[in-house]
Amino acid sequence: MNYAAIKKADIANGPGVRVSLFVSGCRNHCPGCFNPETWDFDYGEPFTKQTEEELIMALRPSWIQGLSILGGDPMEPENQEALLPFLRHVKEELPEKDIWLYTGYCIEDVTGSLLLSYVDVLVDGPFIEAEKDISLAFRGSRNQRIIDLRENDNGKSDD
Repeated sequence: MNYAAIKKADIANGPGVRVSLFVSGCRNHCPGCFNPETWDFDYGEPFTKQTEEELIMALRPSWIQGLSILGGDPMEPENQEALLPFLRHVKEELPEKDIWLYTGYCIEDVTGSLLLSYVDVLVDGPFIEAEKDISLAFRGSRNQRIIDLRENDNGKSDD
């Protein structure tokens, strides 16, 4: 897996101050996407053990609330393969940190993924330009849902 960027003090992609990892690779190709360069699976840098350790260290300070994974799309099979052991490591090392994951897929299409067992909040659904709303917190279009996977085991949205 490649990644496009790491932000170590992000306040736009979940509550509090967060560490955000933008993975490369997305098949959704949403018109109006804010990160179209990340559609390419080969874009950016390889995600290595060194990258993983850099992220773990960035997550350690008490003022960091958690980790956000965006893209590209983390739910692409190639990305899930690399992210699964990483998210397992984050939860083992830093169980107090929450994990937010953004995907252009709907939860109904990815419910079988083991990756979701390590995710606290899922922001799902494709970006739809006609439903763009800059007043929304932590999402770009009205169709996207913020789903608390820990409180809503049945997959209901917090909308």
